[in-house]
Amino acid sequence: MHEMTLRSRAFGDQDPIPAEYSHANGDTSPPLEWSEAPGEVVELALVCEDPDAPSGTFVHWLLAGIPPKTTGLEPGERPAGTVTGRNGYGTPGYGGPHPPPGDRPHRYFFRLYGLAEPSGLTDGFTTEDLQAVIEEKAVASGPLVGTYRR
Repeated sequence: MHEMTLRSRAFGDQDPIPAEYSHANGDTSPPLEWSEAPGEVVELALVCEDPDAPSGTFVHWLLAGIPPKTTGLEPGERPAGTVTGRNGYGTPGYGGPHPPPGDRPHRYFFRLYGLAEPSGLTDGFTTEDLQAVIEEKAVASGPLVGTYRR
């Protein structure tokens, strides 16, 4: 699998995510940038999950249908033609960090995937739907981990 570089100008890898991108502050997704996708990629997909949530992995963001020539997203941006999955809050789009008060910092894994075939996903898809697509069609990926505590 090809490696892609995923980064944010708002926080470094393994660094705290600023509160302005949290659930308590309106669920604005952070700015993200990534390296150009390999030539065989026809679609990009993005996932953000918290594996430290008390009830198990909590999904914060599922976004697919990102055009392959895209190299980043501005805060809160959803490119035309993309589709959003349901996050752990039960809503579409990005749901920011909101760990229980007093917990140690939770880790938020942002993962970008390059798909060699269209995902075929539609708005409201689940993490399981996207995982099946990734297993079958992903040819590139890149991680970024941020932390957050209240």
